[in-house]
Order: sequence, then C-alpha cells, then structure tokens
Amino acid sequence: MISINNDFKNTEEYQKFINENPSIGYLKIKAYSANEAVPISNLKIIVSKVIDSNRVIFFEGSTNESGIIERIELPAPLLNPNNLDAPLSTIYDIDSFYNNIDRKYSVRIFDNVYVVQTINVIPNNIMRGNYGN
Repeated sequence: MISINNDFKNTEEYQKFINENPSIGYLKIKAYSANEAVPISNLKIIVSKVIDSNRVIFFEGSTNESGIIERIELPAPLLNPNNLDAPLSTIYDIDSFYNNIDRKYSVRIFDNVYVVQTINVIPNNIMRGNYGN
C-alpha cells in the first residue's frame, strides 16, 4: 500500500484521479457491537483506493471512545446538476481491524455528501462459539 505522499501526488496517475474527483465527500465511521448498543473504541480503520494498480491510503486512524471517526474527507467527482438521477461517485475500500478480526467494506463517496458507514463488530468469543462458557 502507498500512503499519499508528495512523490505520489506528483504522479500522472494521481493527477488524473484528482482531475476526475475535484470535489470532496465526507465519510463517518460508526463501530458498534450488540446491535449498535455497545460502541467499539480503538477499531483501526484504513480507507484506500486502487489507482493504476497502486493501493493508495487516503485515511488511517482509530475510532474514539464513542466508536466514531467523525469526518474523513475524500476526493469525489463533481455533482452534475443536469443529471441528479444518477450522481457520480467514487468507490473507496474500508478495512477495519479489531482483535485479529479484519472486515472489509466498500463505500460510495459523492460530492458534498456525508456518508455514514456502520461497522458491526462481533466479539471473538461469539465468533468462536464460546458464548460466555
């Protein structure tokens, strides 16, 4: 994976991506367990996208004590006011890591839209079938 650094930002591939996605969309992560009753803090999140066969990391961080990462800004295509029935979007990959559990999600990001991705974390003892025994 490649984090966005100045070297990659200067590549033709990245400049093409930014030209196609000149606006910003917003992503909020909400991580919970027990049907959204228990927030999961310290869930590691990586938001990335493949650009010309390179996986580029746009965000890396962890949820707070409320199980939330509030506002991740991501490049998005401009909204076409002449075609509101089919707005353009860019798809990003979300990897979440918690207690050796890796879950993957895809999310569509739109121009100036706040998207909320809920991540349901199942505790290890339930995944192994040890229901409190």
